[in-house]
Amino acid sequence: MTKTLAILLAASAILAGCVVAPYDRPPPRPHYGYGDRDRDRDGVPNRYDRSPNNPYRY
Repeated sequence: MTKTLAILLAASAILAGCVVAPYDRPPPRPHYGYGDRDRDRDGVPNRYDRSPNNPYRY
């Protein structure tokens, strides 16, 4: 009985480290809240973009 209990305790201790983080929230956006964003996602930051709302013109 004690041998079985010891094996079960060892197995549960080993498996206790195999916990995965929940996927409740999406990953945080990089540089959120800073003024160096790219609104139209053309690769040019807004402060250097001649037309920050047009993705076809930089």
